Amino acid sequence: MSVQTPENVMEVRNVETFYGPIMALRGVSIDVPKGKIVTILGANGAGKTTLMKTVSGALDPEKGTVSFLGERVDGQEPDQMVRRGLAHVPEGREVFPFLSVEENLKLGAYTRRDREIGADIEMCYQYFPILKERRAQQAGTLSGGQQQMLAIGRGLMARPKLMLLDEPSLGLSPLLVQEIFGIIRRLNEEQGVTMLLVEQNAQIALNTADYGYVLEIGRIVMANDARVLLASEDIQEFYLGGGHGTNQRDQKRWKRKKTWR
Repeated sequence: MSVQTPENVMEVRNVETFYGPIMALRGVSIDVPKGKIVTILGANGAGKTTLMKTVSGALDPEKGTVSFLGERVDGQEPDQMVRRGLAHVPEGREVFPFLSVEENLKLGAYTRRDREIGADIEMCYQYFPILKERRAQQAGTLSGGQQQMLAIGRGLMARPKLMLLDEPSLGLSPLLVQEIFGIIRRLNEEQGVTMLLVEQNAQIALNTADYGYVLEIGRIVMANDARVLLASEDIQEFYLGGGHGTNQRDQKRWKRKKTWR
């Protein structure tokens, strides 16, 4: 059994997760070092969101282990994971549409009982000034980019030890994507937030992250420093060039690849 080192906020070991009879994750192992941004790349159906739901407690793995802050947590409920210090910003944002911006932010701090919630709301407004302008506006009336900002801000309100970000670029214009990822990097550098980032946009994900994994058909097929992956011929061909490794020929080629450690 793997012993978690202090440098890793989360360790996933040989995890298998099923949707009914379908195995969505096939022996997945990843590390998330403290203070770093780790990205998971992969095409639609690769198992990225399943991995996020497994580590956040929304899905239970059939096999393998998930350790968070030195303790095994696989099988725990999502609310327990939040109380332990994990914040999940889901795909599609999932803000509370009929509550105001500020009410959404306050709900992000529902596990807290300290007196600094107001100060943290102001901190969120410093990173996302448009939210301060719209603080009394119903969240459902915000633009897609503003809702993504609110979802990230709501996650920050939990003061997370680890933040999960699932497809933060989804449905956003290129300019908004650049803005969102710039803020993600700033939060990591200025606030020390450790992040696990799932993203289809390999270029911006690898330019933002410190380390990356490539997930294909439920398996990790590549793993290395983000800059090394960005420069690799395989990433250039499958994710930054003309293909995404999703047809049968490409899948067979990925299966022949040696996972890098």
